[in-house]
Amino acid sequence: MHLKLQREFMSFPERSEERPGAAELRAASYRLLGLQRGATCIDVACGAGHAVAELARKGLKVTGIDADPDAVEAARERVPAAMFHVAHSDDLPLADGSMDGYRAMRLFHLLEDPAPTIAEAHRVLRPGGRIVVGGLDYGFVMITSADQDLTDVIRLGLESHTVSPRATRTLREVLLDAKFQDVEVVVHTEVITDHQQLAPQLRAAATAAVDEALITKEDADTWLTEQATRARHGHFLAAIPTILVAARR
Repeated sequence: MHLKLQREFMSFPERSEERPGAAELRAASYRLLGLQRGATCIDVACGAGHAVAELARKGLKVTGIDADPDAVEAARERVPAAMFHVAHSDDLPLADGSMDGYRAMRLFHLLEDPAPTIAEAHRVLRPGGRIVVGGLDYGFVMITSADQDLTDVIRLGLESHTVSPRATRTLREVLLDAKFQDVEVVVHTEVITDHQQLAPQLRAAATAAVDEALITKEDADTWLTEQATRARHGHFLAAIPTILVAARR
């Protein structure tokens, strides 16, 4: 895949932090955490630090973790007063039982197996601590089209460059297996009618479907033209669900 298209795939979750509904989604995760001022909290896969900044403003003692040094550098610039580490989610530089809260979004589609990460979350949380995990489930992404079968195949193109595109639907089971208590599942759906918000990802998904020999280039061009036409007539519609799973240690 061309480097530009690879960047479109990799930036999809990060771009979702900038869309109009992103702040509402982050706020929903904070409500599920239910932490009081002064509590300690870790945000794993913190990216550029949007959530770290907001949690810090709520009076929490936040530590941001990301495996990407560039992301951590950007997060430090956004929240200079917060603590950050470059580390992997299954090997956190934190003591046992040192955190009151654990949050991880935009992570599990990148992992082959979520269990080691959840086990590490269990280790660093104090008894009674709260965890909120989740993210996109690419299999539930909905895009309207006159040819829904073709659209479903193109969505597979979007999934093809993600390690575990449907991982979030398994998180309730993984948390239960890790002995978390009071597991709760919430689905937050963002409805998008502005074609420009998703146009780069639609193009990348169609190109990937061609690269994977799922469709022809003619199919891809026809579909992209249809989506642009729908947009011109105000008919573009997509729905992107994020699964949030909360529990108590």
